[in-house]
Amino acid sequence: MDRETEDVLDVVGPRLRALRRERGHTLADLAVRTGVSESTLSRLESGQRRATLELLLPLARTYDVPLDDLVGAPRTGDPRIHLKPIRRSGMTFVPLSRRPGGVQAFKMIIPAQPTLLEPTPQTHDGFEWLYVLNGHLRLVLGERDLTLPPGEAAEFDTSLPHWLGSADGGVVELLILFGSHGMRAHVRADAEYSSHRKGRR
Repeated sequence: MDRETEDVLDVVGPRLRALRRERGHTLADLAVRTGVSESTLSRLESGQRRATLELLLPLARTYDVPLDDLVGAPRTGDPRIHLKPIRRSGMTFVPLSRRPGGVQAFKMIIPAQPTLLEPTPQTHDGFEWLYVLNGHLRLVLGERDLTLPPGEAAEFDTSLPHWLGSADGGVVELLILFGSHGMRAHVRADAEYSSHRKGRR
């Protein structure tokens, strides 16, 4: 096996782990969806099991992505970036980064709602930074209930119960950076969490 192929295969595990976490699946969920055992999936993500076509095909079908996206292979001769939106819980996420592991970047679109939704806070591992592009974002974070207008940013530990929605029923567009624990944006307004109000004095 040549060095280039080895390099491609070496990043498959971290890429699969990042994609699974991005989609909100556990290894147990993925095992049910793909028919691949949980232990095999774990070894594949950790690099202890070498990726094969037999393993990658059901994963590509489950994630609804081309095989090229799983192995990070470049699209020869095509300079365009092919962004594939992800739709989850009625919201649209457009991935803006392709590097496995590290900080992941997304554009998130919360659609207009005829009636305001009841917050359903959730928790998960990681750290999140967001910036509101358009609309008014409602951010429920622990005991706090905040409204962020365009141009405002927030960052917080996602192990805190949190929920994102529209504050007024209109469309909200925002940029999100998501990283694992210890990977945070450089600007912090509060040692605990919360919003950085850009331009306010």
